Amino acid sequence: MKDPYEVLGVPHGASEEEIKKAYRELARKYHPDNYANNPLADLAQEKMKEINEAYATLTKGSGGQSASPSYNGTYDTAGDSGVFAEVRRMIQMGDLDGAEAKLNGIANHSAQWYYLRGVIAQRRGWMDEAAQNFRIAVNMDPTNYEYRNAANSVGNGAYTYRQTQYGDSATDDLCSCCSSLMCLNCLCDCCR
Repeated sequence: MKDPYEVLGVPHGASEEEIKKAYRELARKYHPDNYANNPLADLAQEKMKEINEAYATLTKGSGGQSASPSYNGTYDTAGDSGVFAEVRRMIQMGDLDGAEAKLNGIANHSAQWYYLRGVIAQRRGWMDEAAQNFRIAVNMDPTNYEYRNAANSVGNGAYTYRQTQYGDSATDDLCSCCSSLMCLNCLCDCCR
């Protein structure tokens, strides 16, 4: 393994905060989800694995309070790291049923478990469920940018879905149409 300080781009003896900051920046840059359907996806995945290993190595001695890495589940608290990596791969391949089945086989529901549940729900268009799972993940691990970004991306769920489904002007048009129909219904009742 390479020098973990070199991998994260921090000087030897860097503070825990400097290490976390460097990790977060690199995780955002090299996260494989950013390279979906890209020929560089495999390289990004390898780089992310290297970054996770370096981060875990440097934070092991910090009183045991290292945050779990935001990708791959390599050091996730659920203990079965390979399952989370497999679930992410299945989601990327579009096998949402298989990914959900794998998640259902995990007894310990960690922040990453809820995050991945949210991703599956989001891919299916179930924005309320996605928002709920992302919020739980953020509450369990508030320092994880991946979870926070996902929670912010879905907002409050139904409203976000309505906007992406119809757009603002179409929603306004539908509301106007319904209002007009209700008024006409009232007028028709009065005229009888």
